[in-house]
Amino acid sequence: MDVSTFYALFSATCFTLVGLWWNVVQSHPDWMRVPAMRRIVGGIYLSFLLPALMGLFAQVGGTGTPGIWRASFVVVSVVGCLSTLRLLAQGSRDDSSASLVLPQLGAAAVYLLIAVVGLAPELADPLGLRPIQAEAILLSLLILLGHGLVWRFMVGSGRPAGASG
Repeated sequence: MDVSTFYALFSATCFTLVGLWWNVVQSHPDWMRVPAMRRIVGGIYLSFLLPALMGLFAQVGGTGTPGIWRASFVVVSVVGCLSTLRLLAQGSRDDSSASLVLPQLGAAAVYLLIAVVGLAPELADPLGLRPIQAEAILLSLLILLGHGLVWRFMVGSGRPAGASG
């Protein structure tokens, strides 16, 4: 696995997904008028933006300077985990995103695992992977969960009650 090529493609793909998501959001200005919808839309945005940022830092640090990507993965993952947990807490208070709970819990868990591998890279050793490879797998899972969030939201099951789409 050429991690440099992977992270270059991964980051570019994630930034493309951010742009595609904002094109969808721009065609639905009503989503931004409802606070619960705005939170969900923003959460989906972060599910693509944060992995894109981690991909960029992985390219900057690479295998030669692992401290750069490890530190950035920990910081960005903590931001992602806390943001996701905050969205879950707010969604449970206003019952706005019940069908998004499982993908969001999954994303919070993956963010936590990314931070743990960043802090303790030796955890990847029993898997026969370099830490940056283990992180690549976790980031791929995170994007898969982001896709699930978009799917649930776009088919209407992840929208707050009474919200149009």
